[in-house]
Amino acid sequence: MGTLENKMDFVAIDVETANADMASICQIGVAKYNNGILVEEWSYLVDPEDYFDFINIDIHGITEEDVEGKPTFPEIFNQLGSLLNDSICVSHTHFDRVSISRVLTKYGLPNFETTWLDSARVARRTWEEFAWGGYGLANICNKIGYQFEHHDALEDAKASGYVLLAAIEKSGLDVNAWLKRIKQPIDLSNVSSGAAIKRDGNPEGELYGDILVFTGTLEISRREAADLAASIGCTVAAGVTKKTTLLVVGDQDITKLAGKEKSSKHIKAEQLIKKGQSIRILKESDFKELVTHAETNA
Repeated sequence: MGTLENKMDFVAIDVETANADMASICQIGVAKYNNGILVEEWSYLVDPEDYFDFINIDIHGITEEDVEGKPTFPEIFNQLGSLLNDSICVSHTHFDRVSISRVLTKYGLPNFETTWLDSARVARRTWEEFAWGGYGLANICNKIGYQFEHHDALEDAKASGYVLLAAIEKSGLDVNAWLKRIKQPIDLSNVSSGAAIKRDGNPEGELYGDILVFTGTLEISRREAADLAASIGCTVAAGVTKKTTLLVVGDQDITKLAGKEKSSKHIKAEQLIKKGQSIRILKESDFKELVTHAETNA
């Protein structure tokens, strides 16, 4: 990789959240790479000033007691900015990017001047077996032989960085080249041939391979919500099953209003999560933000 010197400078980031609100960040990990070498690690527990859902605790093991007395996001904003501003920032899928965007909005803070690079999009264009599914961080790291402790923010951040480095080594494309490549179709041979792939979700979408289910009262119609989900690659299903990867819940249903019970879909998803199924629960407004960021990257 010597020919790519000075073109492999970036930071990688990952966050964990206290509950389904993507602004409820309770841990942030950042790994800084210079010339493809890990030179700095930064990890903080954060007081999200919000409740902790047992489902999230089961995933990352962080509790309300763990963050007691820890800084809030505004208190680490400047330090985080010193790492992210004027940098290429890598995250695996753009959930972490959306979480950062949501917490900045929550506290009325300005956006970081950061160029984002999704290592999942990179992986899908590097390894053929992950082009249309199975491109989760754990699967990719197993492929490249990188061992890490999943769902620790710093560990996940470093893993995202090593995924990018492995893709650089395999493809010969440096970081700047990958910023251009991820905006192109996964299968470049289809560009000239005009071949079309018919799927339930847009096969070029950032979340292609995810199975999404809606529940609760949404601000937009279910038809519109389904169209948005399909546009970013998701297959929309009617009910929660072992194949479900995303559950989108109406905002008012997820804020634990007095006397409001979770839907049967929500409860079933949580039961599957406790059994080891990987399902991410989002509120509707975060889902919309996810779509917006996906469209921005297209």
